[in-house]
Amino acid sequence: MMNYSETSPWSSLIQADLNSGKMPPWPPDTTYSRFMHERIITTSEKNAILSWIASGSQMGDTTIANGCPPAPVYTKYKIQATPDLILQIPTFTSNAAANNAYNCFALPTGLTQDRIIRAFEVIPGNPAIVHHIVIKVDTTGTVNSDLSGGCFSQPGDFDLDVYAPGGAPTVFPSSPQLKMGIKIKAGSKLVMQIHYPPGTAGQIDSTQIRIYFYPTTATGIRNVNVDTKLQNWSMFIFANTTPTYNATWNINSPVSIFGTFPHSHLLCTTMTNWADNGTTTIPLIKINNWDFDWQGFYFFNKLVKIPSGYTVRGSHLYDNTSNNPNNPSSPPVFVQAGTGTMDEMLFDSFQWLPYQTGDENIDIGGILATDTLLNPPTSVKNEPTSSEEIRSFIFPNPFNETTTVWTEGFDFGVQKPVLKVLDILGNVAYTQIVNSENETLNVKLSSGVYFYTICQGKISVKGKMIVIPK
Repeated sequence: MMNYSETSPWSSLIQADLNSGKMPPWPPDTTYSRFMHERIITTSEKNAILSWIASGSQMGDTTIANGCPPAPVYTKYKIQATPDLILQIPTFTSNAAANNAYNCFALPTGLTQDRIIRAFEVIPGNPAIVHHIVIKVDTTGTVNSDLSGGCFSQPGDFDLDVYAPGGAPTVFPSSPQLKMGIKIKAGSKLVMQIHYPPGTAGQIDSTQIRIYFYPTTATGIRNVNVDTKLQNWSMFIFANTTPTYNATWNINSPVSIFGTFPHSHLLCTTMTNWADNGTTTIPLIKINNWDFDWQGFYFFNKLVKIPSGYTVRGSHLYDNTSNNPNNPSSPPVFVQAGTGTMDEMLFDSFQWLPYQTGDENIDIGGILATDTLLNPPTSVKNEPTSSEEIRSFIFPNPFNETTTVWTEGFDFGVQKPVLKVLDILGNVAYTQIVNSENETLNVKLSSGVYFYTICQGKISVKGKMIVIPK
């Protein structure tokens, strides 16, 4: 939704999804545990939108200075820095016809010395058909690709990542207080197990992973483990039942948990991960309304300490009845644990590291808030302090179809100014991004008097233009 004309027709659906809690899509229960990068909405924000809808979803005053802020610029990559290594699968045609296809792509890293990963970002080549990706590290460099569609158990020595649509890049803290990373041996391969769902056969994919390393001279980096510690492959979910299944991870020496990725399929409705010692409980994550379409790794603001002698537990509730709107079978049928979407899973992963004193007090969110990978330094032009520094004029004016808008005082960097032309009733008749100080306009408007505004952040300029008949 980039502007009023795209958004207003959906106002009734926006109202319903806000009231039901379906949107914004943030599955974890924020009363149970909190994470970084939460996609949540405050009560005041929610009420402001609902009030706007209740008032008829009116358009704002586009003539005021802040009435037309520039549209955000979205890019393919969330990490804008140039990666040290890009590994991409060969262009691949999905082989998932009537059944799920699991293909394992073994990608040589080409590393001639051991390196430590500081950050990485998975970019699906075709987001519409990439169901999820499990990435493992083959330290021997001997694993071969298996593109048969039946590579259900991906080879490799340890996990690197589990990606699902909507997943954010992984950036480890790198500061004097805490440095984290994952060591990759020279000659290793990364093995991507990509799941393509049924019906995607013939569609093309070229998924890649973009990797950022620590300098070879960096020291004091703590290695991060990525493991699916909670698994249950003995689930038998009979039709018209609502069973709960569990899994455990016994902690024999204290650990610090950085991230969690709980996973199930379509019958699951709720899931909870926690740790306890029989008397004390440490909450990790709770999802009250599991949505298969929204999942990923969730990262804690501070490392969560799990002491020795505790047990990490996972509990998933499954609803195999007709009351479950996500049940793929009508009437319900027997389902058991398996790798296919029509099967079920209890498959909860964690990013963790051996505990060190004080881990639980480190503000990782604060460290990453200033990380240059997520917040690259930019050259910012100071905003003008007076209206005299912002000028524009149209020449020729009057004109027929083509004219030029001349501007002074705007910054033509990433967020360029936006020009909007309004008729005498205040209706938007024309919109254009202004890319330079002398921008050509090719407007096809009826003859008459029009008003224009050029906005960029908190600065704007306005003027009048006259269109004459041919």
